[in-house]
Amino acid sequence: MQKVSFFKSIHVKLVLIYVLLIIIALQIIGIYFSKQLETNLKTNFQDSIRQRIELVHYSIREEMIKEVDDMAPSIELRLKTILQEVSTEDINKIIVVNNRSRILAISDANNQALVGQRANEDNISKAMSAETLWDSISLDRDTGQRVWLLAFPITDTVGPNGEVRGAIYVESNIEKVYEQLNEINRIFAAGIAMSLAITIILGILVARTITRPISDMRKQAQAMSKGNYSRKVRVYGTDEIGQLAIAFNHLTNRLQEAQSTTEAERRKLASVLSNMTDGVIATDRKGKIILINEPALDLLHDTRESTLNRPIASVLRLDQEYSFEDLIHMKEPVNLDFSMSDAPYILRANFSVIQKETGFVNGLITVLHDITEQEKIDLERREFVANVSHELRTPLTTMRSYLEALAEGAWRDENIAPTFLNVTQTETERMIRLVNDLLQLSKMDSQEYELNLGFVEFNKFFTQIIDRFEMSKSQNVEFIRLLPEKSYFVDIDTDKLTQVIDNIISNALKYSPDGGYIRFGFTVHDNMLRVMISDDGMGIPKENVARIFDRFYRVDRARARSMGGTGLGLAIAREMIEAHGGKIWAESEEGQGTTIFFTLPYELDEAGDWE
Repeated sequence: MQKVSFFKSIHVKLVLIYVLLIIIALQIIGIYFSKQLETNLKTNFQDSIRQRIELVHYSIREEMIKEVDDMAPSIELRLKTILQEVSTEDINKIIVVNNRSRILAISDANNQALVGQRANEDNISKAMSAETLWDSISLDRDTGQRVWLLAFPITDTVGPNGEVRGAIYVESNIEKVYEQLNEINRIFAAGIAMSLAITIILGILVARTITRPISDMRKQAQAMSKGNYSRKVRVYGTDEIGQLAIAFNHLTNRLQEAQSTTEAERRKLASVLSNMTDGVIATDRKGKIILINEPALDLLHDTRESTLNRPIASVLRLDQEYSFEDLIHMKEPVNLDFSMSDAPYILRANFSVIQKETGFVNGLITVLHDITEQEKIDLERREFVANVSHELRTPLTTMRSYLEALAEGAWRDENIAPTFLNVTQTETERMIRLVNDLLQLSKMDSQEYELNLGFVEFNKFFTQIIDRFEMSKSQNVEFIRLLPEKSYFVDIDTDKLTQVIDNIISNALKYSPDGGYIRFGFTVHDNMLRVMISDDGMGIPKENVARIFDRFYRVDRARARSMGGTGLGLAIAREMIEAHGGKIWAESEEGQGTTIFFTLPYELDEAGDWE
C-alpha cells in the first residue's frame, strides 16, 4: 500500500484544522477587541477634551459678550490670559476667532503673530455657519501625526438661537490614543502568538491521541491485506475510538477464522479436484475457463496454459453446435468424440450451472467422464447378445425343421430318418459346446475358478500335444518342430493350457491347405517362454488381426460355422493365458498364413534354480 505523505496525513490535517479554527477565533476576538478599544479610547479622549473646552468656551463667551470700559484690557489680552490657563499636552493649540473669522487669540506662544489675521480652517466656518460643534480627524502637515480638529461656535446666549460672536478652534493630539492602541495591540498579538504556540503543541498531542489508534488500524489493515492476522490494534481508551479498536480486533479474529476455514476448504477442494478420476472444469459468467484439474487436462490431452481463459465450448469442440447459453440450459449429458494418435475415445460431459439466489448466472461447472470402456462394454454386450442369439438360432432352426419332418412321418423312412436324427444330434452337440464355452467364459469373467498349478517340463508337455494331433490328423499337412534341446519348466494348469494349445492347433489344421505346413516352436525372451504356432492358411486381413480374440468374432463366418466353430475358442485361450501371467497375440498376412504367439513365465529346472 502506498505510504501516506506528511501533508496528507490525518494527523497534520487535524492539527491544521484545529489551529485554523483557533486562529480564526482569535482573529475575530482581536478585531472585535481592537475596534472596541479604539472606540473607547477615542471616546474617552474626545470627552476629556470636550469637557475642558466647554469650560474654556464658557469663559471666552463671557468675555466676548460683556460690556467693558476704555480703561479695561483689550479682548485679545483677556482671551490670551484664559488660553494660557487651559493649555495642556493633549491640546496642541486653541484659536479664538470673531464672527468675521479674524483671530482674536491663540494658545501657541510661537504663533502669536497670527493674532489679528484671518483664520482659514474649514471647521471654523462650518461651525459658525451651522452654529453647532464641528470636528474631524486629519494629519498634521508638519509632524504627520493625527490630530483631532474641533470647532465650537460662540453665541451671545446659551442655545442655538443666539447671535454668533465667533468660534473656538481646538487642535488636539489624538495620535497618542492610536499609539496607546498600537501598544495594546502589540501586547495582545504577543499573547495570541504565545497562546497559539501552546495551542499548536496541545493540538498535536490531542491529535496524536486520535490518530495513533487510527494509524495502528491502518497498519493492521495493511498487514491483513497481506494475510497477517496475528497483529492486534492497541486499545488506548474506552471512548468511541477505543471501542472501534476493540471492534477492529474482533473483526481481525473473525477474519482469521474465516480465512483459516476458507483455506482449509480450498485445500480440501484442491485435493478433491486433483485426486478425482473425473475431469472438472469451471468457467466464469462469460463462459471462459477459470479452473481445470489435471484429470480434465489428461482427458483433453491439453495444457493448462492453452485452456485457461478460453471459451469452454471451444475447448470441448462444441462451438460449432452449441453456444455458452445453450450449455447453461443443457439438462442432459453430452457425449464428446475425441481422437488421439488414431485412438478414438469418448467423453461424457455433464453441465451444472452456478447461480445466485436471484438467478444471476456466475458460471458453469462441467464434469468429464471417460466412457470409452463403458461404451465398448455396452457394444460388446450388445454384440454378445446378438451373436449368442444368432449362434443359437441357426441350430435351433435346423433342429425344428428336421423334427417337424420326422413328426410328419419321415421317421418311417429308413433311409431319411437316420440322417435327420444324425443332423439333430450334431446340432445339439454344437449347442452344448456353445453353452459350455459360455459357462467357462462366465466363470473366468467372475473369477469363479481355480488354477491347479504344477511344475511341468514344457518341452515334453508341448511335444505330447503335437504328437497327439500328428497321429490323429486327417489332412495332408506336415508338422515342423522348432523346439530347443534345453529343458524349461513352467508352473501351469495342464488341463487349461492343453485346452488352449488344442484350440490353436485345431484352428491351424482347419485353415491349412493340403500340402501345407504347421510350425511349432518356442524361444526365451526376458524370462518368458514365447510359444509360436504357425500355419500356411488363408491368413487374416490386417484390420481384423487384433479382433480375432474377441468373443464370437470370425473372419469368415460362413466357413467357420460350417467347420463347427463357436467363435469362443480364442477368447477362452486369451483368458487362460492371462490367468497364467502371460500374453497372447497374432501376426498374420492375408494369403500368407497366421502365427499365434503366447508367453508363459518359466524356470530352468524343477527346483526353481536359475543358471
